[in-house]
Amino acid sequence: MTNILFCYSNTGGGHKSATKAIVAAINEVWNDKTGQPPPNIVLEDIIENSNVLNSFFVFFYNFLLRHKQDWVKYYYNFIEWSKPNSSDFGYALCSGYIKKVLRKSKPDVIVSVHPMVNHYVARCLKEMGMTNTKLLVVVTDPNGKFWTGWACDDADLTIAPNDLAKQRLINLGLPENKIKVIGMPVEPVYTRPSSKSRQAWLAEVGLQSTMLTVCLTGGSAGGGKIIDIYRSLKKCSRKIQVVVLCGKNQKLLEQMQEERKLSSHPTAVLLYANSMSDVMNGCDLLITKCGGLTTFEAIARRIPMAIDMITEPMPQEEDTARMLIETGLASPIEKPDDIIAIVDAMEFNLNASYKPLPTQHNLDRTNAVFEIADEIIAFR
Repeated sequence: MTNILFCYSNTGGGHKSATKAIVAAINEVWNDKTGQPPPNIVLEDIIENSNVLNSFFVFFYNFLLRHKQDWVKYYYNFIEWSKPNSSDFGYALCSGYIKKVLRKSKPDVIVSVHPMVNHYVARCLKEMGMTNTKLLVVVTDPNGKFWTGWACDDADLTIAPNDLAKQRLINLGLPENKIKVIGMPVEPVYTRPSSKSRQAWLAEVGLQSTMLTVCLTGGSAGGGKIIDIYRSLKKCSRKIQVVVLCGKNQKLLEQMQEERKLSSHPTAVLLYANSMSDVMNGCDLLITKCGGLTTFEAIARRIPMAIDMITEPMPQEEDTARMLIETGLASPIEKPDDIIAIVDAMEFNLNASYKPLPTQHNLDRTNAVFEIADEIIAFR
């Protein structure tokens, strides 16, 4: 039996979403590709579980996402300056736990979807003499300005989402022959008919299927200027209804429950939705921060986006926002009232699956996750 170890972190929701997408694709194609029994897949949050200090950094990063997103740039600059992923001190803190995981899981293939994991794992493999274990890195930042930790010389292959990411990896010193450009790992459900119809999902949350529907989300952390944008939505004279997803932010949920009482627009306020694919299928506009996975899931579902840029975007997401705006897939919200004109131009998203996508930067490669799965299977 083949053993595959996935290493990720709960810093935001994107890395775990990428892991979930790749695992789904592997499970779907494994039998046809190999004719062998299903692989043993182990998911490991290496960063958070390795030691108390790293667990604090995960907590602190998510705290910033939720409450002080404009401070993330300082966190980013500190990490880029200190380079903990290549420090001996950081390795000393993490290596014991990583080696324990490697001994227990005995992986044939390791897939890293987080930039702070790669170097530690590669060093442990060397020290343990696990020369037959292959290390693949799947980059989930689709732009030319991301964490330097993504570039790991000791990885057997690094999968880049597009030309921008490839050039960034080359600029960081990674040999071109160790890079393969494929696309973003979007879960297959986003490219297929939704499990619930628009009408059924909207009825489930108490809304109508015949009214223009705006979804407002702050990602898994529930950050950004959700309340400010919602207050501007109240000023829209056009009849709309709103879905607000608050993520892990319980305080935001409570505030939004009060805010909706002051709005004439019907509003459903939720912490989470069971299926973001169903949410996107039921809505006509997605208002979001520029997380790589969320925005590419929206592209696959072909829902127009409005990007929250009121707070300065995080450095690793800034160029993604610019790319989506320049290709016409998103509109910027630079002050809350910008949303009014965007809503005025909205159309129902009923025939979204037929909309062509831009070809530049692999924006049209919505099924790239299956090619990523193929590469992983080939390394078994």
